[in-house]
Amino acid sequence: MKEDILHNLALINDRIKRSCEQSGRNSNEVRLLLATKTVSADRIKIALENGQELIAENKVQELKEKYEDLKDIPHENHFIGHLQTNKIKDILKYDVTCVQSLDRLELAEKLHQRLLTENRTMDVLIQVNTSNEESKFGVNPDQAIELTRKISNYSTLKIKGLMTIGLFSAETEKVRACFKILKKLQQDIITGNIPNVEMKELSMGMSSDLETAIEEGATIVRVGTAVFGARIYPDSYYWDEGKTNN
Repeated sequence: MKEDILHNLALINDRIKRSCEQSGRNSNEVRLLLATKTVSADRIKIALENGQELIAENKVQELKEKYEDLKDIPHENHFIGHLQTNKIKDILKYDVTCVQSLDRLELAEKLHQRLLTENRTMDVLIQVNTSNEESKFGVNPDQAIELTRKISNYSTLKIKGLMTIGLFSAETEKVRACFKILKKLQQDIITGNIPNVEMKELSMGMSSDLETAIEEGATIVRVGTAVFGARIYPDSYYWDEGKTNN
Protein backbone atom coordinates (compact mmCIF):
# COMPACT_ATOMS: atom_id res chain seq x y z
CA MET A 1 0.00 0.00 0.00
CA LYS A 2 2.74 2.47 0.96
CA GLU A 3 4.75 1.78 -2.18
CA ASP A 4 1.70 2.30 -4.39
CA ILE A 5 0.78 5.61 -2.76
CA LEU A 6 4.34 6.94 -2.91
CA HIS A 7 4.65 5.84 -6.54
CA ASN A 8 1.40 7.57 -7.43
CA LEU A 9 2.41 10.73 -5.59
CA ALA A 10 5.67 10.83 -7.52
CA LEU A 11 3.78 10.50 -10.81
CA ILE A 12 1.31 13.28 -9.96
CA ASN A 13 4.01 15.64 -8.71
CA ASP A 14 6.00 14.98 -11.87
CA ARG A 15 2.93 15.79 -14.00
CA ILE A 16 2.49 19.05 -12.10
CA LYS A 17 6.15 19.95 -12.53
CA ARG A 18 6.19 19.15 -16.26
CA SER A 19 2.96 21.02 -16.87
CA CYS A 20 4.30 24.08 -15.07
CA GLU A 21 7.48 23.97 -17.14
CA GLN A 22 5.51 23.71 -20.38
CA SER A 23 3.31 26.62 -19.29
CA GLY A 24 6.25 28.79 -18.30
CA ARG A 25 5.27 28.69 -14.65
CA ASN A 26 7.24 27.95 -11.51
CA SER A 27 6.14 24.64 -10.00
CA ASN A 28 6.10 26.33 -6.59
CA GLU A 29 3.04 28.26 -7.80
CA VAL A 30 0.89 25.12 -7.83
CA ARG A 31 -0.06 23.13 -4.72
CA LEU A 32 -1.25 19.56 -4.74
CA LEU A 33 -4.36 19.09 -2.61
CA LEU A 34 -5.12 15.47 -1.75
CA ALA A 35 -8.86 14.84 -1.86
CA THR A 36 -9.26 12.21 0.85
CA LYS A 37 -12.90 11.20 0.42
CA THR A 38 -13.35 7.56 1.58
CA VAL A 39 -9.58 7.27 2.14
CA SER A 40 -8.64 5.73 5.48
CA ALA A 41 -6.54 7.68 7.97
CA ASP A 42 -3.73 5.12 7.65
CA ARG A 43 -3.41 5.77 3.94
CA ILE A 44 -3.60 9.54 4.38
CA LYS A 45 -0.81 9.31 6.97
CA ILE A 46 1.49 7.75 4.39
CA ALA A 47 1.12 10.81 2.17
CA LEU A 48 1.46 13.30 5.04
CA GLU A 49 4.57 11.58 6.36
CA ASN A 50 6.18 11.74 2.93
CA GLY A 51 6.09 15.40 2.04
CA GLN A 52 2.43 16.18 1.39
CA GLU A 53 0.88 18.95 3.46
CA LEU A 54 -2.58 19.75 2.10
CA ILE A 55 -5.67 17.54 2.31
CA ALA A 56 -9.40 18.11 1.99
CA GLU A 57 -12.67 16.34 2.71
CA ASN A 58 -16.03 16.57 0.97
CA LYS A 59 -18.12 15.41 3.89
CA VAL A 60 -18.14 16.62 7.48
CA GLN A 61 -18.69 13.10 8.79
CA GLU A 62 -15.42 11.91 7.29
CA LEU A 63 -13.65 14.93 8.72
CA LYS A 64 -14.86 13.91 12.19
CA GLU A 65 -13.97 10.25 11.78
CA LYS A 66 -10.33 10.87 10.79
CA TYR A 67 -9.56 13.85 12.98
CA GLU A 68 -8.07 12.05 15.99
CA ASP A 69 -5.80 9.88 13.85
CA LEU A 70 -4.42 12.81 11.86
CA LYS A 71 -4.37 15.76 14.27
CA ASP A 72 -0.80 15.23 15.47
CA ILE A 73 0.68 15.12 11.96
CA PRO A 74 1.46 18.62 10.64
CA HIS A 75 -0.83 19.40 7.72
CA GLU A 76 -3.37 21.86 6.40
CA ASN A 77 -7.00 20.80 6.10
CA HIS A 78 -9.46 22.37 3.65
CA PHE A 79 -13.13 21.60 3.06
CA ILE A 80 -14.28 21.20 -0.54
CA GLY A 81 -17.81 19.80 -0.26
CA HIS A 82 -21.19 21.49 -0.01
CA LEU A 83 -21.37 22.90 3.51
CA GLN A 84 -24.69 22.94 5.32
CA THR A 85 -25.07 25.76 7.81
CA ASN A 86 -25.80 23.34 10.66
CA LYS A 87 -22.31 21.84 10.22
CA ILE A 88 -20.37 25.08 10.66
CA LYS A 89 -19.50 24.25 14.29
CA ASP A 90 -17.91 21.00 13.15
CA ILE A 91 -15.82 22.69 10.49
CA LEU A 92 -14.33 24.95 13.16
CA LYS A 93 -13.97 22.21 15.76
CA TYR A 94 -11.97 19.97 13.45
CA ASP A 95 -9.39 22.55 12.38
CA VAL A 96 -10.41 23.31 8.83
CA THR A 97 -8.31 26.29 7.74
CA CYS A 98 -10.10 27.07 4.47
CA VAL A 99 -13.59 26.47 3.11
CA GLN A 100 -13.20 26.27 -0.65
CA SER A 101 -16.91 25.88 -1.28
CA LEU A 102 -18.44 29.15 -0.09
CA ASP A 103 -21.23 29.71 -2.61
CA ARG A 104 -24.05 31.67 -0.97
CA LEU A 105 -24.59 34.65 1.29
CA GLU A 106 -26.56 32.73 3.93
CA LEU A 107 -23.60 30.44 4.55
CA ALA A 108 -21.20 33.39 4.68
CA GLU A 109 -23.39 35.19 7.22
CA LYS A 110 -23.68 32.20 9.55
CA LEU A 111 -20.02 31.31 9.24
CA HIS A 112 -19.14 34.91 10.05
CA GLN A 113 -21.37 34.97 13.13
CA ARG A 114 -19.84 31.76 14.44
CA LEU A 115 -16.32 33.01 13.83
CA LEU A 116 -17.13 36.23 15.67
CA THR A 117 -18.29 34.19 18.66
CA GLU A 118 -15.00 32.28 18.68
CA ASN A 119 -12.88 35.35 17.89
CA ARG A 120 -11.43 33.68 14.81
CA THR A 121 -11.02 34.26 11.11
CA MET A 122 -11.08 31.78 8.23
CA ASP A 123 -9.77 31.66 4.68
CA VAL A 124 -12.44 31.03 2.05
CA LEU A 125 -12.69 30.52 -1.69
CA ILE A 126 -15.82 31.41 -3.64
CA GLN A 127 -17.13 28.35 -5.45
CA VAL A 128 -18.33 29.06 -8.98
CA ASN A 129 -20.44 26.71 -11.11
CA THR A 130 -18.53 27.24 -14.34
CA SER A 131 -20.09 24.23 -16.08
CA ASN A 132 -23.67 25.43 -15.48
CA GLU A 133 -24.74 21.99 -14.32
CA GLU A 134 -27.74 21.65 -12.01
CA SER A 135 -26.03 18.76 -10.22
CA LYS A 136 -23.24 21.01 -8.98
CA PHE A 137 -23.26 23.74 -6.38
CA GLY A 138 -21.51 27.07 -6.83
CA VAL A 139 -22.59 30.58 -7.63
CA ASN A 140 -23.47 31.38 -11.24
CA PRO A 141 -20.52 33.11 -12.93
CA ASP A 142 -22.72 36.13 -13.66
CA GLN A 143 -23.34 36.54 -9.93
CA ALA A 144 -19.87 35.71 -8.64
CA ILE A 145 -18.50 39.25 -8.49
CA GLU A 146 -21.53 40.58 -6.63
CA LEU A 147 -21.37 37.70 -4.15
CA THR A 148 -17.68 38.38 -3.62
CA ARG A 149 -18.45 42.05 -2.91
CA LYS A 150 -21.08 41.15 -0.33
CA ILE A 151 -18.95 38.53 1.41
CA SER A 152 -16.02 40.97 1.55
CA ASN A 153 -17.98 42.93 4.16
CA TYR A 154 -17.63 40.09 6.67
CA SER A 155 -14.45 40.82 8.60
CA THR A 156 -13.88 37.23 9.71
CA LEU A 157 -13.89 35.80 6.18
CA LYS A 158 -10.63 36.15 4.29
CA ILE A 159 -11.39 35.69 0.60
CA LYS A 160 -8.31 34.19 -1.03
CA GLY A 161 -9.62 33.27 -4.48
CA LEU A 162 -12.02 31.08 -6.42
CA MET A 163 -12.81 27.39 -6.81
CA THR A 164 -14.61 25.38 -9.46
CA ILE A 165 -15.24 21.70 -10.07
CA GLY A 166 -15.51 22.07 -13.82
CA LEU A 167 -17.05 19.78 -16.39
CA PHE A 168 -16.49 16.02 -16.26
CA SER A 169 -15.63 15.45 -19.90
CA ALA A 170 -13.00 13.81 -22.05
CA GLU A 171 -13.21 16.80 -24.39
CA THR A 172 -10.34 18.98 -23.28
CA GLU A 173 -11.58 22.21 -24.78
CA LYS A 174 -14.96 21.95 -23.05
CA VAL A 175 -13.15 21.50 -19.74
CA ARG A 176 -10.76 24.33 -20.59
CA ALA A 177 -13.71 26.66 -21.13
CA CYS A 178 -14.71 26.20 -17.47
CA PHE A 179 -11.22 27.06 -16.28
CA LYS A 180 -11.10 30.11 -18.54
CA ILE A 181 -14.32 31.38 -16.97
CA LEU A 182 -12.76 31.13 -13.51
CA LYS A 183 -9.55 32.85 -14.63
CA LYS A 184 -11.54 35.67 -16.24
CA LEU A 185 -13.55 36.15 -13.04
CA GLN A 186 -10.32 36.30 -11.06
CA GLN A 187 -8.98 39.03 -13.33
CA ASP A 188 -12.25 40.99 -13.23
CA ILE A 189 -12.33 40.87 -9.43
CA ILE A 190 -8.71 42.00 -9.25
CA THR A 191 -9.53 44.88 -11.58
CA GLY A 192 -12.51 45.76 -9.38
CA ASN A 193 -10.12 46.25 -6.45
CA ILE A 194 -12.64 45.08 -3.86
CA PRO A 195 -11.47 45.86 -0.31
CA ASN A 196 -10.48 42.88 1.87
CA VAL A 197 -10.32 40.51 -1.13
CA GLU A 198 -7.29 38.61 -2.39
CA MET A 199 -7.41 36.67 -5.64
CA LYS A 200 -4.22 34.67 -5.40
CA GLU A 201 -5.82 31.19 -5.47
CA LEU A 202 -7.55 29.34 -8.29
CA SER A 203 -8.55 25.88 -7.12
CA MET A 204 -9.41 23.92 -10.24
CA GLY A 205 -8.43 20.72 -11.97
CA MET A 206 -8.24 17.09 -10.91
CA SER A 207 -6.21 14.08 -11.99
CA SER A 208 -7.89 13.86 -15.40
CA ASP A 209 -7.39 17.50 -16.35
CA LEU A 210 -4.73 19.02 -14.11
CA GLU A 211 -2.49 19.91 -17.05
CA THR A 212 -5.26 21.95 -18.64
CA ALA A 213 -6.02 23.61 -15.30
CA ILE A 214 -2.38 24.56 -14.79
CA GLU A 215 -2.20 25.98 -18.32
CA GLU A 216 -5.17 28.19 -17.41
CA GLY A 217 -3.73 29.41 -14.13
CA ALA A 218 -4.60 26.90 -11.37
CA THR A 219 -2.74 27.37 -8.09
CA ILE A 220 -4.36 24.35 -6.39
CA VAL A 221 -5.14 21.06 -8.12
CA ARG A 222 -7.25 18.47 -6.32
CA VAL A 223 -6.28 14.81 -6.74
CA GLY A 224 -7.67 11.76 -4.98
CA THR A 225 -8.07 8.49 -6.84
CA ALA A 226 -4.88 8.90 -8.87
CA VAL A 227 -2.95 8.80 -5.59
CA PHE A 228 -5.02 6.60 -3.31
CA GLY A 229 -6.66 4.29 -5.83
CA ALA A 230 -10.21 3.70 -6.99
CA ARG A 231 -13.03 4.51 -4.58
CA ILE A 232 -15.88 2.22 -3.71
CA TYR A 233 -18.41 4.91 -4.62
CA PRO A 234 -19.00 6.61 -7.97
CA ASP A 235 -18.34 10.31 -8.55
CA SER A 236 -22.05 11.02 -8.24
CA TYR A 237 -21.81 10.16 -4.54
CA TYR A 238 -19.63 13.23 -4.07
CA TRP A 239 -20.48 15.69 -6.78
CA ASP A 240 -24.17 15.23 -7.52
CA GLU A 241 -24.47 17.24 -4.37
CA GLY A 242 -28.09 18.20 -4.58
CA LYS A 243 -28.99 14.60 -3.84
CA THR A 244 -26.60 13.86 -1.01
CA ASN A 245 -26.16 14.94 2.58
CA ASN A 246 -23.00 15.99 4.36
